[in-house]
Amino acid sequence: MRQLLLLLFLTPVLGACTWVHMAPGASAVRIAPSAPTGCQKLGEVEVSVKHSIAFIERNQLRVQDELETLARNEGPGLGADTMHAMTEPLNGTQRFAAWRCGG
Repeated sequence: MRQLLLLLFLTPVLGACTWVHMAPGASAVRIAPSAPTGCQKLGEVEVSVKHSIAFIERNQLRVQDELETLARNEGPGLGADTMHAMTEPLNGTQRFAAWRCGG
C-alpha cells in the first residue's frame, strides 16, 4: 500500500520533470512551423524521449518541448539554423528536417 501511495504521489512530479537540456549552440537554432522557403535542406533527424513512466503518460506539451529541444540540439552538428517537424509526435518519437536559412 505504501508503494502505491508513493507512486501516486510521485507520478505528477515526475511527469513535470524535464530531462532534456539545451546543448551549446542549440539556442541559435529555431523551430519553424512549416518547411521554410529559400533555405537549403541539410538532412533529417529522428529524436525520441520517454513518453510514459511506469505505464503513466507524461504531459504531452512537455514531451513536445523535449522533442523540439533535442531537434535543436542536432542543428549545430548539421550546420542547420532552422528545424521543422516533418511528423507529429508518436510514442515519444518525432522526425525533423534540418535547414540552413541564414548566411
